[in-house]
Amino acid sequence: MPNKELDQKQVADVEVLLRTVSVIVKKRGREMLADTDITPPQFNALLTLINAGTLTIGELGERMFLACSTATDLVDRMERNGLVMRERDTTDRRVIRLKVLDKGHQIIDEVIATRRKYLSTVLSKISTEEVESMITALSHLVELMTQEEVS
Repeated sequence: MPNKELDQKQVADVEVLLRTVSVIVKKRGREMLADTDITPPQFNALLTLINAGTLTIGELGERMFLACSTATDLVDRMERNGLVMRERDTTDRRVIRLKVLDKGHQIIDEVIATRRKYLSTVLSKISTEEVESMITALSHLVELMTQEEVS
């Protein structure tokens, strides 16, 4: 049931809490990446590619809100590090798609496992009911925000 009576203090509280969680996750994520050979933008690009399947450099840049030249530089570095490869599209040979290589998958798997271990430690201090409520509320928020992007 929609809450039409939300006051501005509640909105401000939610915004501050979401921003704070985001900053903490980013900071901890950067610390976890320090033990790997990839930068935060490379991590984000690999996650984007893994979640989307194969993309062109232009599509990757759009999804990451990067200029074409920035996306190209990022892909060049990832390719040199053996994280991705450029591959011709099977239906249109003019199109070059990006494929995440085993090394890229392995790094992502390790970093995600480390992040989840950290989050598990934090969430273990909260009741199961609160965790379930958080999942429900955040899922609903994501759903509403995703619908709004499409509209």
